[in-house]
Amino acid sequence: MSGTAIRVLVVDDHAVVREGIRHVLSRDHGFDVVAEAVDGIEALALAKQHEPDVVVLDITMPAESGLEVAASLRRSVPEARVLMLTMHDRGEYVLEAVRAGAHGYVLKDAGPAELRDAVRAVHAGQEFFSPTVAGRLSAALRGELVREQQAGLVEVLTGREREVLTLIAKGRTNKEIGAELGISPRTVESHRESVVRKLRIRTVAGLTRFAIEAGLVGQ
Repeated sequence: MSGTAIRVLVVDDHAVVREGIRHVLSRDHGFDVVAEAVDGIEALALAKQHEPDVVVLDITMPAESGLEVAASLRRSVPEARVLMLTMHDRGEYVLEAVRAGAHGYVLKDAGPAELRDAVRAVHAGQEFFSPTVAGRLSAALRGELVREQQAGLVEVLTGREREVLTLIAKGRTNKEIGAELGISPRTVESHRESVVRKLRIRTVAGLTRFAIEAGLVGQ
């Protein structure tokens, strides 16, 4: 191998997958698969021993998950770049992988060229996401932003206003809310108007949706 070859550690609990990755990368002299690991414990030991440039890592493994391994690698071998190679395509998995320290995320149904491109990209200091998961990561991030914004808005409400909002979302009338909270319907209406003003949501449907998405009531 050339001295400029990208040194790769492959981590997957399935031998056939490890062999497949090795075969794909070995067809290009720009890569050198320096070691293979079957689980997270072995992966961390081999990463410290071989100091790979890139760790190609599955999420679902025995002992430790790939997410846990990625976080450990960030602490113990920070110079190694992490590329997740997995069958999990949900945005939540991608988001958790990024939080754990992954620099790329490729699905196992990717073609050989995509895998090689991904390894090159993360080694070069870039991020790489399969087209399918890139959109789902964006959606997950948008959902996270919405939840953070809603959490901030909930904090603006007083405890009593949250109680009133929760009961509105459960379909209670002002009279029913007043009876349940031990306050007058007029006081309920005052709290309701305050909630509407603070959240800038005027309809019952909108308030209900906000309460559900903010976790104040179940769906």
